Amino acid sequence: MSNKKELRLTGSGGQGLILGGIILAEAGILEGKNAIQSQSYGPEARGGASKAEVIISNDEIDFPKVQTVDMLLCLTQIACDKYGKEVNENTTLIVDTKVKLGDNIKCGKVIQLPILDTAANEVGKSVVANIVALGVINGELGLVEKESLEKAVLSRVPKGTEELNKKALYEGYKLVENL
Repeated sequence: MSNKKELRLTGSGGQGLILGGIILAEAGILEGKNAIQSQSYGPEARGGASKAEVIISNDEIDFPKVQTVDMLLCLTQIACDKYGKEVNENTTLIVDTKVKLGDNIKCGKVIQLPILDTAANEVGKSVVANIVALGVINGELGLVEKESLEKAVLSRVPKGTEELNKKALYEGYKLVENL
């Protein structure tokens, strides 16, 4: 039984999902796991579709790209329409409540949560939606210890925003706990 998790974080350019992918990979590395992170932007960059991929495993990672999507995060409708086709019966699909799922999406589990609204309203800044999403992802999948993810978040966010981002991370965990 492999412990490898292949994750795809999608949304629009500017939502910080590339940084989110980097943080997740670093949290895995902090725990001595192997991790690879890669990213791509649509031609529009800010506002266009963006995608970050992360693979975390206790074993060696022999291919640097996600082949089987274990978890897909979609923060925007455009991202869901574009990447939602790549799920399978074992995929956990995490989407923002503003995203409407088509009947053509067949996956193992769908988790629809107000990630964007939580960032804007509970935390007070919509720019931390990526960190709220990390709390949701880790809360659902248990990829790394909470302390490792917090440490990785705090090492990457701009100075002076540590408490805001820490609150965002724990609001994400709260969303999953309240499911």
